[in-house]
Amino acid sequence: MPIFSCAAILFDLDGVLVDSTRAVDREWRAWARRKGIDGDAIMAIAHGVRTIEVIRQVAPHLDAEAEAAEIEDEEAHDPDVIAMPGALDLLRSIPAGRWGVVTSGSRLLASARMRFCGLPVPEVLITADDVTNGKPHPEPYLKGAERIRVSPAECLVIEDAPAGIQSARAGEMKVIGMASTYAAERLAGADAVVQMLRHIRVSPNGAGKLVIEV
Repeated sequence: MPIFSCAAILFDLDGVLVDSTRAVDREWRAWARRKGIDGDAIMAIAHGVRTIEVIRQVAPHLDAEAEAAEIEDEEAHDPDVIAMPGALDLLRSIPAGRWGVVTSGSRLLASARMRFCGLPVPEVLITADDVTNGKPHPEPYLKGAERIRVSPAECLVIEDAPAGIQSARAGEMKVIGMASTYAAERLAGADAVVQMLRHIRVSPNGAGKLVIEV
């Protein structure tokens, strides 16, 4: 059983704390039909990266900023999301101020999804609006570490997507991969892989650190 020690935990959102699979698939495919773009091609790359970057790749002829705003506004009003099993209990087990969320979605979208799911919105919430370079660039997780006032080496990241794992590792952080969106073999860059959040236990060690058992 792997055991990690860290000062703070940074969570990805979609596929880790919330299950938004149906909403993401429905809204992206509806947008693709409106624009005459292959929905399957979009879904092959849409997980774990910023909306604007997906649009730049599949539809470089469109105004990526305007299209991203349209899609994320639709997604933010789609309540077809649920908390991942064990998410609320895990968050409640972490001392206040010792966890945050780093997501490729917008602040509007991330906040809406957490509220739909009954999850607390953390003080440290890094979104697509806060960075110049999205995952797999290390900027999102490095900004998360900075905002939570912990060195990157003292952060543990929980991620479900290869792009997010690459981002965290490029920032020299430890990573637990969660095989919810991708098969475990796609998460080989992680230090450990779990199937569900319920398999993760967090407890303070009394010396200012968190002990994470997987």
